[in-house]
Amino acid sequence: MNAAFETVRSADGTTLAVERAGEGPPVILVGGAFNDRSTVAGLAQVLSADFTAVTYDRRGRGASGDTGSYAAEREVEDLAAVISYAGGPAGVFGHSSGAVLALEAAAGGVQATKVAAYEPTYVIGGTRPRPDDDLAERLQALLDNGDRDGAVALFQAEVVGLPAQIIDGMRGSPMWGWFTGLARTLPYDVILCGPGMRLPARRLAGITVPVLAIGGGASPPWLPAAARAVADTVPVGRYVTLDAQDHGVLQHPDALRPLLTSYFRAG
Repeated sequence: MNAAFETVRSADGTTLAVERAGEGPPVILVGGAFNDRSTVAGLAQVLSADFTAVTYDRRGRGASGDTGSYAAEREVEDLAAVISYAGGPAGVFGHSSGAVLALEAAAGGVQATKVAAYEPTYVIGGTRPRPDDDLAERLQALLDNGDRDGAVALFQAEVVGLPAQIIDGMRGSPMWGWFTGLARTLPYDVILCGPGMRLPARRLAGITVPVLAIGGGASPPWLPAAARAVADTVPVGRYVTLDAQDHGVLQHPDALRPLLTSYFRAG
């Protein structure tokens, strides 16, 4: 991660680490679970030819602070502070739970001109089992007991939907340490997505800015289904499939560049 960052202060006093690249209209890039600003840095780089691409560590991650008392409203305030830092209003791209945050922020009236939401993590009925409503509490209990491995495994099973044998195989990979390093923020993502990860249709119907919902053509079907549902629910929504991409699209930022450049450039 680039050590050269600036800081902004959110409404509750939390300090957020931010970086910017390029010049032009501002676009804020928001990562999801197991992400900090470094994981969207590649996308910022490819967009920087046309935009001021702004990345930040969501609270509790990377170099950002944390009050220790989480509410989804605080993360919306965080994003509003980052937009203000960028000179606002701004376009907002969110990935996974970061897409949920972008949509929640737009519903809350932050200064977003447009939202691009890549596979927001809602579970649409019939596409897969829902996590239990008490998942955030169970994750927090594991973390309070110092069991970051257990929290990561539980999240991978109930939120991501991975089978036990795959999770066991991941424990020996270099990425497992990255996952456990960010484990303390996993309850935040679950709280943000809401009990059972249900689509908040009433709130989304109040979004007044355009929304581009994106699904990966190689993703598990429940994720593109969620993106389609978002496009169908917001007043000004459009769904696009990004062929040959899956939920790991941030590792292939050039695949996103044409779509996002065209979308955020358009009047």
